[in-house]
Amino acid sequence: MTAMDELASISHLLPLPVLEDVNQRCGDWLATGGKEDDPYIHQQLSFANRFVKKQKEVSHK
Repeated sequence: MTAMDELASISHLLPLPVLEDVNQRCGDWLATGGKEDDPYIHQQLSFANRFVKKQKEVSHK
């Protein structure tokens, strides 16, 4: 599973503005010749995962 696949699998957990931002960044990266599993895409996945984790922590308080 590529980083893009993983992003797609958690996309439903992200608020629309966050999803749009990550999507734009990944799209720009791919448009300039980047690959779906490059470190930059993994960085975006890490950001999205941290966001989801933080949302879960806040909702459980």
